[in-house]
Amino acid sequence: VQLQASGGGLAQAGDSLRLSCVASGPTFRAYTLAWFRQAPGKEREFVAAIRRNGGSTHYLDSVKGRFTIARDNAKSTVYLQMNSLRPEDTAVYYCAADRHEILSSIRMVETYDFWGQGTQVTVSS
Repeated sequence: VQLQASGGGLAQAGDSLRLSCVASGPTFRAYTLAWFRQAPGKEREFVAAIRRNGGSTHYLDSVKGRFTIARDNAKSTVYLQMNSLRPEDTAVYYCAADRHEILSSIRMVETYDFWGQGTQVTVSS
């Protein structure tokens, strides 16, 4: 599957942005989907994931209550709604897809088979 992320941009603290990631291929609903981010000089970190059934989601502690991951299988799209943005949310955001749905490793970079190209989110104070 190929992933195409969009929706990043410049924001001020407290603003909202919505990221989208469109997937190609007929088996979108078979994938666990996730968002990761990578700030300059830092490792890529898990942000949020949503399982195949769409009913189970997982979040980085620092984004809980501010970010929401959702999927639309009919549109082969996964979203990340980001509210109450903070300067520390500044990073390149990547969407990712996993075929195997291993719950114990859902937060690990190595789990994911496919990656989008990344979209920059910059939050100023």
